[in-house]
Amino acid sequence: MAPLDDGGSPAHDTAAGTLASDVAEQEATPQRWAVVWCFGIGVACALVGLLPWFLTGMRLPLQNLWATSASPESMPIVLLPFSQYMLALIVGLIVTGSAVAGVVARATRERHPKNGLRAILAGVLLVQIAAAAQTAVVVMSGLQRSTWADVYLAALIAVTVVSVVTGILILLLVAKAPVAGATVGLGLAAVAVGPWVSLLVFPVGSVPSDLTSWMLSIVRWVPALIVGVVLAWAGFQTVGRIIAGVGLLLVLWVGPAVFTAVSAAAGTRVLAGDPRGMLEFGLQVFGGELWTPEQSLPPLILAVMVAVVGWFVRRLLRVRREAGAQTLHP
Repeated sequence: MAPLDDGGSPAHDTAAGTLASDVAEQEATPQRWAVVWCFGIGVACALVGLLPWFLTGMRLPLQNLWATSASPESMPIVLLPFSQYMLALIVGLIVTGSAVAGVVARATRERHPKNGLRAILAGVLLVQIAAAAQTAVVVMSGLQRSTWADVYLAALIAVTVVSVVTGILILLLVAKAPVAGATVGLGLAAVAVGPWVSLLVFPVGSVPSDLTSWMLSIVRWVPALIVGVVLAWAGFQTVGRIIAGVGLLLVLWVGPAVFTAVSAAAGTRVLAGDPRGMLEFGLQVFGGELWTPEQSLPPLILAVMVAVVGWFVRRLLRVRREAGAQTLHP
């Protein structure tokens, strides 16, 4: 008679070891999400980008070329603030949503199924294209029938398309690129976050107060803080990261000046029928913003300070963590 197996045979040990290995591997590997969840993440991130505009009530700003006389309360509901006075806000609403999607995609990429990033991108584009289309149709139906009205609407659509394409680039850089590429993407997004936060703090139609004035003065520093945090996260260990960091500071220097110049030129009603004069005025404002130390230097200094302090803190924490590991496993 064969002896009873007491659980110590080689075959049993092999099977038990294989089972334990499989269980450990399953526990170490994060569970993959369904593609529909990734699509939902993209939709949610794009809606976060539009959130400040939603909080304003989404009334279309008064239009200089509107076919009929109207009050602010009678203007239609739109998903984007189409107006020559709000070009920077359009960019901020769209690019911020794409950047948030890129950050979420990078942080969760171990859980992505096949085509997970494409699903996130599809969700973002669905919301943004739908918002642009709905707004364009509503504005087109209310504008005067004139050449200037057509040019005006075409310019707003062009700004929106450029914003969507820029957002796609930033999303892909942040989600997929190495650290240096992600740093560039986050830096571009940081400049766009400025108008986004401004609209969140001071919605269109709000009554100015001492509190909102103080908060808007703080908002000015948000892009610099983001750039500093991104530089601290990326570090300076490689040539690519150093080049990306320098590029980030250039973006922080030039980007706000571009937004200010475009907003000033497009928002000057006297120049509405004079494209050449508008361009000259915009270049004048751009140069003034760029080469005025009181405007351009403080954000750069703050970004560098945050980057240096953050980098040293990360290095200190890493050294302590490694020392603790050596103590536990000498």
